[in-house]
This record gives sequence, structure tokens and C-alpha cells, in this order.
Amino acid sequence: MDIRLLHKDENPPMDLLLLADPSRNIVEEYLKRGECFIAESDNQVIGVYVLLPTRPETVELVNVAVSEKHHGRGIGKLLVTNAIEAAKEKGYKTIEIGTGNSSIGQIALYQKCGFRITCIDIDFFIRHYQEEIFENGIQCRDMVRLSRDL
Repeated sequence: MDIRLLHKDENPPMDLLLLADPSRNIVEEYLKRGECFIAESDNQVIGVYVLLPTRPETVELVNVAVSEKHHGRGIGKLLVTNAIEAAKEKGYKTIEIGTGNSSIGQIALYQKCGFRITCIDIDFFIRHYQEEIFENGIQCRDMVRLSRDL
């Protein structure tokens, strides 16, 4: 598996990006301002993440997605680890990530990768998404914000 920066003339893998964020408008907005990285295996895109500069010396990992048939193979952890290294190489001092309160597996993964919960944005998904989101039998309402020093 190789992880690389998506070239400007390539189309981003929207099917994967929409697995992690169901709002096409929001995904398209942060793709304009961020850098999209893809994981490829056997000439197929199997994973994606986006790094979005937010403040001086701070970058946000805004989307981490793995194709459903490749779940459970550690690819998500490889993507997060690659994002941390890419952020360090670009000179950032802090990397942040936000995920839904219902994203239990993702919250565990990010903490295993050294992120710590810094705050909760109450009702973020109620305010910013038209459709209700349910995951793991839980309504996704709040954004759990995590951060890691680089």
C-alpha cells in the first residue's frame, strides 16, 4: 500500500470522503483549502485523508476514510500515522481532529495515536447538517475535538 498526495489534476475519491462526512458541500469546501492524500493498493484507492491548515502552526485532519471492504486491517491507523508525519514534515506544531460523539471506534483510534480530547462542540452536527446522522445506534449530535502536539 502506498500513501501519496493527490495531484491537482486528479479527482478526489468522493465515495470514500462521503463515508466519513456525509455532506458533499462541506467536503467540497475543505478540499478547496486542504491537501488530499490517498492510499492505493493494486491500483485502487482504498483510503483517504485531508489535511486542512487552520491557524499558524496548526493543521486539522478533517477526513479519514477507508473503503468498507478494507475495514479492520489497520489501514485507518496507517492513514492517521501518515497524516501526523506529513504534518510534522510541513512544520506544523499541532494536529487536531474532530469526530462525532457516536464515532466510538474513531475516538479510540485517535487516542491510541496520541490524540487527547480537548473539548466538545455541543450540537455541532445538529447545526451544520440537514439530515440526522446515526452511528452505532447513537445519534451524532456533538463534535468531539482532539489534539496532539507534534
